[in-house]
Amino acid sequence: MLQRLVLIFPQNIKEIKPTFLLSVPALAKNFRKNIEAGIRAKGEKVEKLFNKALETAYDYNGLGCDRGKGLRKLKKPVIALYDKILFSKIREGFGGRLEFFIGGGALLDIELQNFFYALGIPMLQGYGLSEAAPVISANVPAQHKLGSSGKIVINLDVKIINEDGIEVPVGQKGEIICKGENVMKGYWKNEKATKETIKDGWLYTGDMGYLDEDGYLYVLGRFKSLLIASDGEKYSPEGIEEALVEKLKFIEQVMLHNNQDPYTIALIVPNKELIKSELKKLGLTINEQAGQRKAIELIKNEIDKFKSGGEYENEFPERWLPASFALLGEGFTEQNHFLNSTLKIVRGKITEFYKTRIDYLYTPEGKDIYNRQNMKIVERFDGEN
Repeated sequence: MLQRLVLIFPQNIKEIKPTFLLSVPALAKNFRKNIEAGIRAKGEKVEKLFNKALETAYDYNGLGCDRGKGLRKLKKPVIALYDKILFSKIREGFGGRLEFFIGGGALLDIELQNFFYALGIPMLQGYGLSEAAPVISANVPAQHKLGSSGKIVINLDVKIINEDGIEVPVGQKGEIICKGENVMKGYWKNEKATKETIKDGWLYTGDMGYLDEDGYLYVLGRFKSLLIASDGEKYSPEGIEEALVEKLKFIEQVMLHNNQDPYTIALIVPNKELIKSELKKLGLTINEQAGQRKAIELIKNEIDKFKSGGEYENEFPERWLPASFALLGEGFTEQNHFLNSTLKIVRGKITEFYKTRIDYLYTPEGKDIYNRQNMKIVERFDGEN
């Protein structure tokens, strides 16, 4: 099995021709962008056909565990046709032998999973830690549910506990802890860290999640990453950030912040080229104040799609969405240490570096999205790479 396990990058997909692929979400997103760009290049008719095929496949596949069941089975011949004329051609671009992805390193957006499942190469999410050597749960081709991190591996006990260490009922969220032979004895020459992490043989993962009635584990994010509202309510920013980047074209990267503050704010890396292109259509440029204000408005209007009356309303509580934002001139990268090796944002470093900007957003002047700092960032779009 290990001989078939390959970490692969786009430039050598055809050379290696793996049976399955290890991938982090950032790689999968790049694959998807390339696929969609290729479809668009073939013209409007092909693009419309592809989108219709995706819509049909999404419905037929369901959550994976219920694929083709009930009335969905009536769509099987249509799916077979779409696969022959469209999806199989895309799989050939991956070498023709790729059967599925294994996603890890960060939470997978279910819409991204739906996309690759429709193509016939499911992206199956797993979960684990190095301290658990390293798999705790996994979806596999024979048994999977999209959106989850799969079922618990054999010979491992997993519990979800509340802040008092008491196990919670099925469906209720809390900290994920596990116990089994794959759990480490402790950290090398670090008794303090070991005592904080291993208690009575249980590994306290520091991750928030829940188990559903079918035994599938759902991981919601790191407890250390949780945002805290002014009333003490805790919520995970990761799913919101993923959705903002995935569904809003003018936002390239984003980090939410709330540490018992009056409202949530966002640090946003804008897609400069798309914004400039949109301004050009409107007869505006970023060299004039009207164009700068419009650029900021474009981003605000995108975020508003998740609010009341918007295209994606009710996906998240509105109070968790940013009430103001700061535009950044520099992206989050491994080079500036704002991304780690698995391409996750490093919240502590970003928060520390942009502390002044964050504090400013909680002032009356800074809360106004058309503040002088945002206007200055937009003005510099032409001078930045």
